[in-house]
Amino acid sequence: MSSSRDVIEAAAERSRVTVRDRWARLRRLAPTLLMGAIAAGASWLIARELFGQTGAFFAPVAAIITLGLTVGSRLERAIELSVGVPLGIALADVLVLELGSGVPQLIGIVFLATCTAVFLGGGPLLVTQAAVSAILVVTLQPPTDGLSFTRAGDALIGCGVALLLNFVIAPIDPIALVRREAAPVLRELADVLDGIARALEDRDREAAVAALRRARDIDASTQRFLEALTIGRETAAAAPIRRDQRGPLAVYGEAGSQIDLAVRNVRVLARGVVRAIETGDRVPPAVGDAIQELRQAVVSLAPWMEDPRRVDGVIDPAVQAARHASAVLEQTTNLSVSVIVGQIRSTAVDLLRTVGMEPEAARARIRGTPSAVG
Repeated sequence: MSSSRDVIEAAAERSRVTVRDRWARLRRLAPTLLMGAIAAGASWLIARELFGQTGAFFAPVAAIITLGLTVGSRLERAIELSVGVPLGIALADVLVLELGSGVPQLIGIVFLATCTAVFLGGGPLLVTQAAVSAILVVTLQPPTDGLSFTRAGDALIGCGVALLLNFVIAPIDPIALVRREAAPVLRELADVLDGIARALEDRDREAAVAALRRARDIDASTQRFLEALTIGRETAAAAPIRRDQRGPLAVYGEAGSQIDLAVRNVRVLARGVVRAIETGDRVPPAVGDAIQELRQAVVSLAPWMEDPRRVDGVIDPAVQAARHASAVLEQTTNLSVSVIVGQIRSTAVDLLRTVGMEPEAARARIRGTPSAVG
């Protein structure tokens, strides 16, 4: 009886968590959903005023397609999409009048539309949207009143309204986007460093291998973070109300490449710990402490992104990690320790450069030489 009650309580708790997650997701997406609804209504109104009721169907559809695929996307992608939709409609209008509609015609028209998109230099998105738009024309609303580019104009209105909302009236917040995508990278990197340190302390090979596997899995989050940086820079350049964010985004852009290098170095560090455990090499406890100091520096990167004045929270533990690890080399010269210490130092330099320190200054700071001052 108690086991059944436990199962029911566990299921209820999962349900509550799921509902909370869904509400949180809805709150996060609500502005985008509202913007989509506004884009559909505004584009339909404009198309009706300019061209009348006929064909105005394509304006809100184009607006929703464009907005749905370009919110938080690169400007190049948004423009490519906004060209692909009206291009496919215009080509299909011409070809349906010449060839008629039917299965063979659909095959031929989609083929010709995609070939034209490729010939014009379009990427995968433009080619796909040209094909989708042509399919809509052939299967849903083939032209019957002679050649007219009204529907292509409708689609262009929809795409234009979507781009206007996305990049001028209500563009994404680039800084918020970058911070949101940086969070899982930093969180996972800190957890990996903690896992490496604990595995080394416990001489636990399985835990070290698990940490190495997690380090490899960070790549997907890192790529999203780097893409967010690109999107943020393009949005700040294109959106007038986001121009003031170009300076901070430049700082984050430099930080992004260094965080990527830090992830790579931590992956090598994890491999070094796995090897040390497998070979039975003695690794002094101070090495694990240095890895935990690296972790603290990574944890401090998120507060630094919120407030650059908190830079010492990153610098101090990174410097201490490198110095404490280097001191271990005076106690032992085995190869495993040398590899691990080298990676700790390299990661520390990456973290110092993340907050804007020049390479020579970062290395000098770790060595404790006078040139490190300032």
